[in-house]
Amino acid sequence: MTEEKHHHHNTPLSEIEERVKRLEALLIEKNLVDVRTLDQLVDTYENRVGPKNGARVVARAWAEPAYRDRLLDDATAAIKEMGYAGRQGEHMVCVANTPEVHNMVVCTLCSCYPWPVLGLPPTWYKASSYRARAVAEPRSVLNEFGVQLPDQTEVRVWDSTAEIRYLVLPMQPAGSEELSQDALAELVTRDSMIGVALPAYTAVARL
Repeated sequence: MTEEKHHHHNTPLSEIEERVKRLEALLIEKNLVDVRTLDQLVDTYENRVGPKNGARVVARAWAEPAYRDRLLDDATAAIKEMGYAGRQGEHMVCVANTPEVHNMVVCTLCSCYPWPVLGLPPTWYKASSYRARAVAEPRSVLNEFGVQLPDQTEVRVWDSTAEIRYLVLPMQPAGSEELSQDALAELVTRDSMIGVALPAYTAVARL
């Protein structure tokens, strides 16, 4: 597996990433794992299970009001309707951001996370600091992620459990209404579906 497979932007690896890299090299050296198997596993979580799936769910909800209603009414069924289901996604709840309410997700006990639509949880999501502060001081945490909300916007924090996992439906960026669902999906990030980021779009003026 190439270095590019592990890290795309030539930024320094974190301590955990360095440990994983060394462990992987050792396992391959001792013929305890197969490189092709590792590549298939990475491909699964990067391309077949993960944020791209969730982004397609959000894009469809933006584009199709009827699907949005189904998603908010029964997220598990609506997500399965798109072919995304499996372990850690058995019981899903979708919460929608509005100008009045902003939602963010945490798992205070461990790191429960909806794998079928968001892939594997990021390191910061599993950190004890995020798990504690997201509940105690959510606005401060959001500010650190670059999300500054109006004072009148209520922040609701949803605590994922082994029984229920949450997906945030971000507000659709103004001016993106005429985009295709594929183009809309490109605006949706993993962090926006956790609630610690906002989709961004700058409409291009037509001549």
